[in-house]
Amino acid sequence: MLEAALKFPPIGELVKWPAFGLPGFNKVALICVLATVFTAGLFFWAGMSKTLVPNTVQNIVESVVEFITDGVILQTMGQEGMKYLWYLTSLFFFIFFCNIFEIIPFMQFPASARMAIPLLLAVITWVMYIVVGLKKHGISYVSKSVKPPGVPFALLFLIIPIELLSTFIVRPFSLAVRLFANMLAGHLLLVTFAVLTGALLGSSIVFLKPVAILPLAMDIAITGFEAFVAILQAFIFTILTAVYLGSSIHIEH
Repeated sequence: MLEAALKFPPIGELVKWPAFGLPGFNKVALICVLATVFTAGLFFWAGMSKTLVPNTVQNIVESVVEFITDGVILQTMGQEGMKYLWYLTSLFFFIFFCNIFEIIPFMQFPASARMAIPLLLAVITWVMYIVVGLKKHGISYVSKSVKPPGVPFALLFLIIPIELLSTFIVRPFSLAVRLFANMLAGHLLLVTFAVLTGALLGSSIVFLKPVAILPLAMDIAITGFEAFVAILQAFIFTILTAVYLGSSIHIEH
């Protein structure tokens, strides 16, 4: 019966993978290692090429660097933000590779669907924009960030806790949750339609087998959409990081 074949695995099983012999080294860790190697390898390959005519890898890297320069850094931080080009570009590629494994055969899981990965990246960004703010403005960075100019004294008791919470606590948490939730949602959709396809094909009711083409088509469509989401979420995380760094350089309210 269809009910017997339709067994959706618990969410805990979808995001928890057994270790590969080493304690703590599972599929998620492997994907992160591969994402790091691919990111470094991409820049190494592009940088080592001496051809006058850029090859495919050079074109890809140069296009992303140019886009992050013109569309992210100069728009959010200005020329002063060019010193962070290395971090933002590396961040974009690393997140993209972590995400794109969602649609890679035999992997089929985005490392960013585990909260630990987006949270670690968000904490690194959080530390960076606090350090940048302190380096740029000194200890007054904290007071300037939580005390908007022109606010009446009577409202400071309300405004300062809100600004403190939103600037130094909510920012890294929301940055991590946004990436985690979007990638996990996509993974759950792919698993749902894959399970439904398998259940219909394995059903003992013959006329239900052709219906499997519907969830299969949806799975294929979502797979293509997830490739776009992998790029989009990498871009969103990168540009928000640039916005936060820019807010540390230019404190505005």
